[in-house]
Amino acid sequence: MDGEMQTSLRPTNAPWNKGRITGQKRPLKPKDVWAIRVRLQLEHRARDLALFNLAIDSKLRGCDLVRLQVDDVCAGGRVRDRATVIQKKTSRPVQFEITEQTRASIQAWLPKVGARNGTYLFPSRFRAHPHLSTRQYARIVHAWVESAGLDGSAYGSGDRHQCLAVAVNAFANVVPHHIKTDTEWRSR
Repeated sequence: MDGEMQTSLRPTNAPWNKGRITGQKRPLKPKDVWAIRVRLQLEHRARDLALFNLAIDSKLRGCDLVRLQVDDVCAGGRVRDRATVIQKKTSRPVQFEITEQTRASIQAWLPKVGARNGTYLFPSRFRAHPHLSTRQYARIVHAWVESAGLDGSAYGSGDRHQCLAVAVNAFANVVPHHIKTDTEWRSR
């Protein structure tokens, strides 16, 4: 009887993830990737275009992507063809190729941010934070997905467990950790 009384006194809180999609996220189709990319280009959103293209090329998790510094991708005033970054989670280096399209978008973004060596490639608007937060990156990804006319709750950002599931640019032939192609999801 005492146990029944105690359970009835406890408030019944709803789980934080009730009604949300949990587990692996659905992949975007290649046409959705191109829709997002074209939309960003037409709207002249240089930061978002550079961030989106770099996410596809880099093989980096969201937390590592937002912490990139100008030195990581630029040398001598021009964007490098290849870059190497130490991952925060694994402490292992990841080398990736930066495609021509991504180099152009980064080169267009650099003057707007007033970037110089030692500064973050994607700085925060708030002085207290030196770079874009992973939460803000997740909001940006959500906005990209919704701009393509898709359900934003079905796609996420982060590492392998919570994927920004987009198909890779077919011409680049690069598959980052947090970006999965439609065929990869079927094979698992």
